[in-house]
Amino acid sequence: MRRVRYEVNGGPEVLFIEEAPVPEPGPGELLVRTEAVGVTLPVVRKVRGGAEPGPLGGEIAGTVAAVGEGVTGFGVGDRVTGLCFSHAYAELALLHHTMASRIPDRATAVDAVALVRSGLVARGAYEAARPNPGDAVLVTAAASAVGTLALQYAKAGGASRVVAAISSADKAEFVRALGADEVVLYGDESWGDPVDIVIDGVGGEVLGPAVRALAPGGRLVAFSSGGGTIDAYELLVRGASVIGFQMAAIARGKPEVYARWLDDLWELHRDNTLRPRVSAEIPLAEAARAHELIESRRNLGKVVLLPEAS
Repeated sequence: MRRVRYEVNGGPEVLFIEEAPVPEPGPGELLVRTEAVGVTLPVVRKVRGGAEPGPLGGEIAGTVAAVGEGVTGFGVGDRVTGLCFSHAYAELALLHHTMASRIPDRATAVDAVALVRSGLVARGAYEAARPNPGDAVLVTAAASAVGTLALQYAKAGGASRVVAAISSADKAEFVRALGADEVVLYGDESWGDPVDIVIDGVGGEVLGPAVRALAPGGRLVAFSSGGGTIDAYELLVRGASVIGFQMAAIARGKPEVYARWLDDLWELHRDNTLRPRVSAEIPLAEAARAHELIESRRNLGKVVLLPEAS
C-alpha cells in the first residue's frame, strides 16, 4: 500500500509517498481502507516546526477491511470515521474502535472528515463558554474547518451577533455567507463592539486583541495548538475568564456526552443547520500541497486528501 512519509532533510520537501506493508490490526483496532483523510492544523504545525519524523495522524473515513481482537460493534464492510493517531496519510490505516463512529448512509467519506472532528470541537468549545441566549460571539480562524462550524453553532444557538475574525479581507464574503453578522481582520485596530464570548482557534499574537474584544464578564475559550500568552491585567479589568478546551478530554472522560454530541451533529447536518465546507480535495500523493494551502491561510474550510485519486 502507499502512504506518506515525513522526514527532515533540510530542504523544502519533507513529505514523500512510499510503499509500506499493510498494517495488522491489533487488539481493539480496525483496519480501514481510507476514502478521505482530513488534514489537521496540529499535524501541519508539527511538520512545519521540523519535529522529529513520525506518523502523520489525522481524521480518516472509509470502510473497515479487518478487525482486531476484542473489537465489538464494528465489522468488515462498515463505513466509519474517526481520529487516527498512527499513519493516517495512507491507503489503509489503523483506527482504535473507541475513536470510531459510523457514517450514515446518506453521507460521503468527505462529508464525514469535514464534519465530525471539526464539528465536535466547534460544539465543545462553544459549550465550554457557557453560552446564554442573546450573547454576542466572536470566532477567530472563522474560515477554517472548525471556525466555519463554530460560526454556525453560534448562529443556531441564539447568538445576538456573530463576529468572524479572519486573516485577510478576501475571506469576508465566505464567512458572511455562513452567517457572520460582522467581519474583522486580525490587524484591525479595533474589533468593534465588545462580545460576550470569543472562540479562539489561533492563539499566539491573536490572543491579545481577542481578550480586549471581551465585554465585562466575557469568556474566551482557547482550543488552538498555537500557544501564546495572555495579560492577566486585561482579564482583571474586564472580570473576564479564559477556558481551555480539549476534545480528547470529552471523548475519554465523558463518553456519554461525546456520543450525544455525535448524534446531534449528524442530525444538524441532515436538516442543513450545519453545512461543512471543503476547501480542496487533493490526491494523497500531493500531501505537501495540502499542507501549503493551510500554512498560507488560503483554505476556506476543510482540506481533504483522497487516497484513491493518487
